[in-house]
Amino acid sequence: MPHQAEPLWNQPEFLEQASSWIYDVLAQEGIKVSGAIVQAHVRPWSTVLRMPTGVGDVYFKACTPALGHEASVTQALYSWRPDCIPQVLRIDAAQGWMLMADGGPSLRHAFGNGLDRRSWAEILALYASLQIDLAGHVDKLLQLGAPDRRLLLLPDLYQQLLADEDWLLIDQPYGLTRFEYQRLIDAAPQVMNLCQRLAAYAIPMSLHHNDLHDGNIFSADGRTLFFDWGDSSIAHPFFSLRTVFVSIEHTFNVDEEDPFFDKLAHTYLQPWTAYSSLANVEAAFKLAQRLWSLSSAVKYKTLLSQLDSIRDEYAGAVPSLLQEFLQANLIPPEYSWRQLPSA
Repeated sequence: MPHQAEPLWNQPEFLEQASSWIYDVLAQEGIKVSGAIVQAHVRPWSTVLRMPTGVGDVYFKACTPALGHEASVTQALYSWRPDCIPQVLRIDAAQGWMLMADGGPSLRHAFGNGLDRRSWAEILALYASLQIDLAGHVDKLLQLGAPDRRLLLLPDLYQQLLADEDWLLIDQPYGLTRFEYQRLIDAAPQVMNLCQRLAAYAIPMSLHHNDLHDGNIFSADGRTLFFDWGDSSIAHPFFSLRTVFVSIEHTFNVDEEDPFFDKLAHTYLQPWTAYSSLANVEAAFKLAQRLWSLSSAVKYKTLLSQLDSIRDEYAGAVPSLLQEFLQANLIPPEYSWRQLPSA
């Protein structure tokens, strides 16, 4: 994919083109517009426009090409699991555009400054059920453009991370030390071994959200809806809990030793016992924790390599995630996730 110096939505013609498409879709759907289009959210990698209508607000989203699979993937998810995905009114797969109905407030707004512990347990049980269903649609999701980061490919992706030293900031601020870099190179056989051991537990690969936190989940009228699938990939499903745990710890100031995290893990893992015993599923989860930062590192490099405008701002992301991998594999195999760094 080409480099993108500036977001497409900074170009003068973008709003006109997007607005025209939105009006056409709404007209075809018989939905009456009741106000002006407002840019509700803008980031270097995506933008969201809000349009008030007679049936409530609708939302348009456009992503940078690196995340362009989000529209097609989200539409497919809605067709398979409309109970937990916001309604998709229309997509333009070529443009990476989609128009969605309002899903309600995010958990971040619904919870305010507090942590609803019971709700999080229910959310992760639902998320596990979604991933189990999606395991049967992996081939279709790959056809729709979801990045392939399955365990079979992860060792090669790891080698690619290390091949370009410019991304690692060796002996620079926010980067790896030369010693850490050498340790990562030496760890290549270990990565292969960990992937093979994790694959042996026969937990199926599925869609890994890769950014699952309270800002990317809607909660309204007793329903939980998962959205913002731009960072998603086909990978080991257990990798999704990394962001969940780190975001809860940071957003809600929950101590990393709080037993709540163990309870959440148990709730999430329980549905996966359809594939193996609870003991095996828990053992697989421990192995997944030793690898999950690598999946996030690949995600960041893929995105930042196409967004020159923010590469400097996020330059430390890949090195810090590789340092997390080193930390996770320095300690005995019996470690818990709480011993991982929270950065």
